[in-house]
Amino acid sequence: MALATLHDLMVDNMKDLYNAEKQLLAALPKLAKTAKTGELREALEHHLRQTENHVLRLESAFHLLGVPARGKTCKGMEGLIEEGKEIMAEDGDDAVKEAGLIAAAQKVEHYEISGYGTVITYAEMLGEKKVAQLLEDTLEEEKKADQKLTQLAESAINVRAINGGTATGAGASRRGSAH
Repeated sequence: MALATLHDLMVDNMKDLYNAEKQLLAALPKLAKTAKTGELREALEHHLRQTENHVLRLESAFHLLGVPARGKTCKGMEGLIEEGKEIMAEDGDDAVKEAGLIAAAQKVEHYEISGYGTVITYAEMLGEKKVAQLLEDTLEEEKKADQKLTQLAESAINVRAINGGTATGAGASRRGSAH
């Protein structure tokens, strides 16, 4: 596909997001299964259900544009998912690994937030208001998932990870991807 117009670029980015979401559908159940904390597992499983809707919304957006719903390999998401798998495969304290899993999950969320924000901007500029609104719903869910991960990190998981799972005080940071 040639990128001759902003419309072409928007569709190209949507294909990237479509493949990214499909990759997440495969990865999230595995990552959730490795989570030891019930709240983290629940958050990942909830996001899996949302991701199913994200795929459907993208398919609807493609339909509105009269374009086949097809993805193109999202190498960025492949790398982010691989990082999450590597963290969970490491030997170490469960709380520390879960803090790492949250960091990896937030990288995924930030990638998606960026991608959806870009596509929404293109859609608005091109007068594709229905497409923009459809994808805005997904963007808001991605932001809420990121906020939930931040809350889990700050309230419990990062705190337990401070000294290899033995810390009891506050101390989580709002800087970086594992807020």
